[in-house]
Amino acid sequence: MPRMKALVLSGGSGTRLRPITHTSAKQLVPVANKPVLFYGLEAIAEAGITDVGIVVGDTADEIRQAVGDGSKLGIDVTYIPQDQPLGLAHAVLIAREFLGDDDFVMYLGDNFVVGGITGLVDAFRAERPDAQILLTRVPDPTSFGVAELDAHGRVRSLEEKPRHPKSDLALVGVYLFTPAVHEAVRAIEPSWRGELEITHAIQWLIDQGKDVRSTTVCGYWKDTGNVSDMLEVNRSVLETLRPGVEGTVDESSEIIGRVRIEAGAEVRGSRIVGPAVIGPGSVIRDSYIGPFTSISEDCRIEDSEVEYSIVLRESSITGVRRIETSLIGRNVQVTPAPRNPATHRLVLGDHSKVQISS
Repeated sequence: MPRMKALVLSGGSGTRLRPITHTSAKQLVPVANKPVLFYGLEAIAEAGITDVGIVVGDTADEIRQAVGDGSKLGIDVTYIPQDQPLGLAHAVLIAREFLGDDDFVMYLGDNFVVGGITGLVDAFRAERPDAQILLTRVPDPTSFGVAELDAHGRVRSLEEKPRHPKSDLALVGVYLFTPAVHEAVRAIEPSWRGELEITHAIQWLIDQGKDVRSTTVCGYWKDTGNVSDMLEVNRSVLETLRPGVEGTVDESSEIIGRVRIEAGAEVRGSRIVGPAVIGPGSVIRDSYIGPFTSISEDCRIEDSEVEYSIVLRESSITGVRRIETSLIGRNVQVTPAPRNPATHRLVLGDHSKVQISS
């Protein structure tokens, strides 16, 4: 059986997750207190692939620091610098030396596929079409690559972000290729966006009469590029959380349902309703933490209520009655506004969104 490698794309600037991604790689924003990128790398390792190339851009240092040589995830990592995000096919182009003549899976580092990719990889290895794409039905296909299938389920055509989609089948950020793709990425021209599109490379393979197949995933897939998707993925992961208390919980606290309290965390006089996770070193005092909430490490929540939210490390929420559906960055302080005078004092970063009841 031919060897398989993985190419994981972890460049990209994460404009839809600003202002969080002004200071952090979007692939490292945690879901259930683990960077979203790690779920993909673990899925690759579970599929029996250990040779992994990670394409990195501006946030390369941060990604290297988080992933290291990959040994803690059971993989062997090679870093491939991409000076500018010039498209997915460009990533294949610059990874040519790493990929050699091996088959490979290409995985977008901010994508999330529930149930992993082992079945897909096994089927691809057994049948070895020239390319295999993953599809899922979406309500608004105009913001995705869209596939049109023939009556036998083979891929007839692909379009990138079409104005008038021919179907509701969007490409999921996982692709499987044989070395045939290397000729395709060299044959195509940049799109109107100035990028070498992987959809054009796959279309080139189709036009050359190559065997391009698709699998439609009915399960669960998310591109964690925006806050609502991030919270939704967080929710789905927390539903599979292994509960357990490794930190300290005092007698006046109440823990209900699937809750994980990491080592070094303290819960005092509080009520936590799962699924929820409290990171190491965090202190929850006189507060309510509701379902589908991830509190990262070294946070302080006092006299507050937080539900269906993600709070990143070293942040504090004090005396705030109710926070819901929120993504709170690292080292943030949230406090009540002073009663008088009735004004709003704001220091906001670029591209911020604020809702104020007044």
